[in-house]
Amino acid sequence: MKLFKDVKTIAHAGMDGLIFYFSGEPVQANQRVQQYMLSINHAKPDWLKTLIPSYDSLLVCFDCFKVDAHFVYQYLAAHELTHAVSIDGSHHQIPVWYDSPQANDFEQIKNQTGLDKSEVIKLHTSYSLQVFAVGFAPGFAYMGELPEELVCPRLATPRKKVPQGAVAIAEKQAAIYPFSSPGGWNLLGLCPWYYELTDPGDLPEFSVGDSVSFYAINEKQFTEMANDR
Repeated sequence: MKLFKDVKTIAHAGMDGLIFYFSGEPVQANQRVQQYMLSINHAKPDWLKTLIPSYDSLLVCFDCFKVDAHFVYQYLAAHELTHAVSIDGSHHQIPVWYDSPQANDFEQIKNQTGLDKSEVIKLHTSYSLQVFAVGFAPGFAYMGELPEELVCPRLATPRKKVPQGAVAIAEKQAAIYPFSSPGGWNLLGLCPWYYELTDPGDLPEFSVGDSVSFYAINEKQFTEMANDR
């Protein structure tokens, strides 16, 4: 199977990079990104520097002292997808204190979706989400897709400061803020794994292709988990 069968657009990224955009719905396109990334890594061409996946795109960085963009284009156009390569991401079960007063946008979520707090929590804890991309900040994983009932837009005016460890949703995505920062997502609660973290090296490790599910904890459990970390 040829790589270009699933590629809809190609763009240059400087003198040593090409970005391949894949077709299909978000989940399908992201699965193609992962599969092709693993297949190209498996081939190990000597000019390859790194591969950077995102939602529906794959950035291929090459050694411009060995090859040029045209060579990379031709190589990948002829590349046979390695069917033996499989996507085996890790599964993460994330605890959330949904009653945290610091991260509570349930009223505005209700205004957008018509769902009360218990319904939001039930939906948020009932689905397994996929990590589509990691970026924006160290350890910030974009997860999706949320069920249609839970979809709500970003805030019209972003907050100047989102609390560290805030679990949030926006559009069809979910995420956890690894550190306090500005942000415009709707907040559902706090994850104890991030409590007072200062070193990015201590962050939970999410990779593209991992799956994530959430479960509810109370304030006592939050404190215990935060102290035991």
